[in-house]
Amino acid sequence: MKMDRIMLKLSGEALAGDKKTGFSADVVKDVARQVKAVHDKGIQIAVVIGGGNFWRGRTSDDMDRVKADQIGMLATIMNCIYTADTFRSVGLKCHVMTPFLCGSITELFDRDKAIGYLEAGDVVFFAGGTGHPYFSTDMGMVLFSIEINADVILAAKSIDGVYDSDPEENPDAKKFDKMKMQDIVDKQLKVIDLSAAVLANDNKMPMMLFGLNKEDSIVKTVSGEFTGTTITVD
Repeated sequence: MKMDRIMLKLSGEALAGDKKTGFSADVVKDVARQVKAVHDKGIQIAVVIGGGNFWRGRTSDDMDRVKADQIGMLATIMNCIYTADTFRSVGLKCHVMTPFLCGSITELFDRDKAIGYLEAGDVVFFAGGTGHPYFSTDMGMVLFSIEINADVILAAKSIDGVYDSDPEENPDAKKFDKMKMQDIVDKQLKVIDLSAAVLANDNKMPMMLFGLNKEDSIVKTVSGEFTGTTITVD
């Protein structure tokens, strides 16, 4: 699969490691090491990070959904600022872009500027989701991938692929090596948000889903040693 420009989606929960919340410095440093190795291959890298290590949905049914989602957007910005700073420590030049103004903390998203940064060899973080409630980081991941003409989405999760049932509940769950994005849409599989899957399928944006906690998983994914699930859009 062509990988000149990739979108790396990092799970917030995966970045927390065994702590389950906040950051695991060791996990983030290892991600930075792997991304530097991928960058040194000449691959252009964009990044979206979830916010689940800080915030996931409403704390109660009494909480306003819009406000809850806005808190989630801020969680993704915190994740991107932290991770970008760690990336810089290994020699990567990074930019954090958001769809809304955050003072001087981030840059306002501009498609042409983002592509220019990528072509210059910089890493671009897309934080704050789509900037609107009712859309998860899955939608932001797909939307920005399409806008910057990424070749593929590499989705690094806390689980190592797509299964026919929950492997934590069913020890006999079967992992798929390959499947179609259309199957995710038709069967409403909870791999990514359904709306994001529809957008990816309509715009021919493939995805490779794998476990971040596997050794050198990001490097192996771009080096042909992939062991997760490839989601095609043919």
